[in-house]
Amino acid sequence: MIRAGIVGASGYIGGELCRIVLGHPRMELVAPVSRSLAGRRVDGAHPNLRGLTDLTFKAPDDAPDCDVVFLATPHRETMGMVAHWAGRAGCLIDLSADFRLRDPQVYERYYGAPHTAPDLLPGFVTGWPERHRKELAEADRISVPGCMANAAVLALYPLTAAGLVADTATVDGRIGSSGSGSGAGPMNLHSERSGAMRVFAPTGHRHEAEVAQATGLTVRMSATGVEAVRGAQVLCRAALTTEVGEADLRRVYRDCYGEEPFVRVVAQRRGLYRLPEPKILSGSNFCDVGFALDADRGEVIAVAALDNLVKGAAGNAVQCLNIRQGWPERLGLEFPGLHPL
Repeated sequence: MIRAGIVGASGYIGGELCRIVLGHPRMELVAPVSRSLAGRRVDGAHPNLRGLTDLTFKAPDDAPDCDVVFLATPHRETMGMVAHWAGRAGCLIDLSADFRLRDPQVYERYYGAPHTAPDLLPGFVTGWPERHRKELAEADRISVPGCMANAAVLALYPLTAAGLVADTATVDGRIGSSGSGSGAGPMNLHSERSGAMRVFAPTGHRHEAEVAQATGLTVRMSATGVEAVRGAQVLCRAALTTEVGEADLRRVYRDCYGEEPFVRVVAQRRGLYRLPEPKILSGSNFCDVGFALDADRGEVIAVAALDNLVKGAAGNAVQCLNIRQGWPERLGLEFPGLHPL
């Protein structure tokens, strides 16, 4: 058993981390940290955990040392916390955006603030298990990708690795209301969100920088908030460099992900779920990827879906830890999702 701490444990991602860590056979949650709810019961903020824990939230200064600390803390604030928590844990796993981008100038462009710890950036390994297993196995600092960025990279990577697409891609992202976090303001009131399909980033969504960094493509990304609570879906359009058929594309995806424990290739001709759909992934650590071929235009539309709080955040973080510890990647992450929901 290793001792785990979660900083920002009262938020949505923090709650998912609590749920997964409490059910993990090789982790003990000893430090659910929340400045605002210190002293209150964890299952008060996360009622789905009733009967599973008697833990109370701890103030940051009262948290014991841990083997691993998950930082489920806000963008722009986390980089100022790393030095403190690095002295309290052997492994740090950051779920904010503060260590995702290697270039501090790119970070400032997309997040509107200078990076205050650029010297720490090289020490973080990108938490992308499908690409960085070897590095993650030895990593003490891990930066988990953003939810829509993770989906878009998983959708596009087989195509870029095979040299099948040109140097530009457009990404259309859709995200449920939980993507705004538990502290979201008036924009996420039920009366404002219900029935809405709100284009909140018509151009330049922050995750486009992550997708460009990971794929080497020039990326143009927009994002829309939809009525769902959980779930992220991306449609990525790119021009093909050579003529290919559906069977060729299916082979490329299956060659890339055939052995992956949490990426499933979905490209069916019939049925309700012919392409990746977030609804059936709620609570699971799976990312479903698929494609549609526009032969007349010489384009491929790569599609991916995931639960933004699990494979898009907490579950992916635990998958990275499983790799680092040499444990089976599915450990503690076996939940398959629900249908119907």
